[in-house]
Amino acid sequence: MPATQRQPGLVPSLMLLTAIAFAIVYGIVVAGLPTELVLITLGAAATLFSLLHGGTWEGVMDIMGNKVRTALSALLVLYSIGIIIGTWMISGTIPYFIYHGLELIDPRYLYVMAFFGTAIVSTFTGTSWGSAGTLGVAIMGIAAAMDINLAITAGAVLSGAYFGDKLSPLSDTTIMASMVVGEDLYRHIRHLMYTSLPASVVAAVVYLILGLNMDLAEGTPEAIAASAETIGGLYQLNLLLLLPVAIVLFGSVRKKPTLVVLFLASACAALLAILLQGASPEAVAKSAVSGFNVSLLAGFNPGLDVATLPPALVSLLNRGGLYSMHGAVLFALCAFFFASALEAAGILKVVLDRSLAYVRSARGTILASLAASSTIILATGNSYVTFFLTRELFAEQYRKRGLHQLNLSRSMEDGGMIPEPLAPWTVSAVYMAGTLGVATLDYAPWALFNYLGIVFSILLAMIGPWTGWFGVKRIEPTGEEQTDSVTPSMNASSTVK
Repeated sequence: MPATQRQPGLVPSLMLLTAIAFAIVYGIVVAGLPTELVLITLGAAATLFSLLHGGTWEGVMDIMGNKVRTALSALLVLYSIGIIIGTWMISGTIPYFIYHGLELIDPRYLYVMAFFGTAIVSTFTGTSWGSAGTLGVAIMGIAAAMDINLAITAGAVLSGAYFGDKLSPLSDTTIMASMVVGEDLYRHIRHLMYTSLPASVVAAVVYLILGLNMDLAEGTPEAIAASAETIGGLYQLNLLLLLPVAIVLFGSVRKKPTLVVLFLASACAALLAILLQGASPEAVAKSAVSGFNVSLLAGFNPGLDVATLPPALVSLLNRGGLYSMHGAVLFALCAFFFASALEAAGILKVVLDRSLAYVRSARGTILASLAASSTIILATGNSYVTFFLTRELFAEQYRKRGLHQLNLSRSMEDGGMIPEPLAPWTVSAVYMAGTLGVATLDYAPWALFNYLGIVFSILLAMIGPWTGWFGVKRIEPTGEEQTDSVTPSMNASSTVK
């Protein structure tokens, strides 16, 4: 906040925050207004509030410029994922996974396999977006061909993608969360296990139960076989189509620049499309930029009559391309404007600072940090901003209440990272909805891991005084004494090794 800007009072800050929350819920969820319009309108309101308290338009733009610079790599990754999907479709890489998935996967186990499959890819690559945009797209294709609930499938894909991302030493958010509080990355990941492992077990069990109790329509096996046969007739499918996948996995494990790895994987897929499928360079370029369309197959498959293909299969294959990400990038800019105006107004920090005065226990401190980080990520849609602001607000409070900073870094992730794609006005939600083809409000109830993490964080804090603070690392308090009802044990069982 500029030195000339006056800090707003608590009452007007609360009033504006309440109005913003109401406008978001009513405008986006109830009235169904375009999210971009809602964000721009609320950003203008927050900017006006900032101006009335001595702020400047240049100040808002400076904050937005910093956010765009910070997120530039992520925006370029968005475009790269669009190119990846387009080239992997025309080369046959994604259809290869769909074809063999239809042949090998029992529909009853698709949900749980979607969860574990995307979790493995995210762990190796360190990116939930990349996992959802590659294997996730293939799994959604399998579900569509099998006539399986797409909302539950998308929820399982999202859960697995974020589970793997959260526990990957290659993940930028995991690295940032540990770095912000000054803790070792691997100690941070081990501490995450206390909430992430039970959350993943519960999610996996629920997905397994949902699948085993699935009512398959009569004729489903025949429809699955027909879809597999159709895909097999459209492409030349062999193991070489796994080369782009191998490039992504190798580049991620070797910690090569993400954009370079994605470009090489797209170039490899483009070459395979020309050599294996007989596609022309023009068709490959069109697929990469404008998106893949089954009509492109007719150019190198003269006997193909596109009109005879099942509409569901056409809808499944027609996707990707650089242009397909324009909407997500435009949305990101609107979200950045809203978040910048909110930050410039200073109302969020005023409310959180004042609220901390009423937090007088270790348990309350953890719960407050979870609530604050969730509020900040849903308001700003930026995990980096969430991590830094949460650390600024709570680092001293954690030390004062005898809580190790590892607990803070975990709360940042459980409350300030994984819930992001559940709110339709965030960039991650727009990306996931567009990539997986399922609306945010449809998949959100089934993205179990994305809210079970915070549930288990709350549970550990609530029962801590009676469990010797299992899963919560303690230190000697540096300030006021604890006011928890049960004195915390400081023995070895209450610390994380």
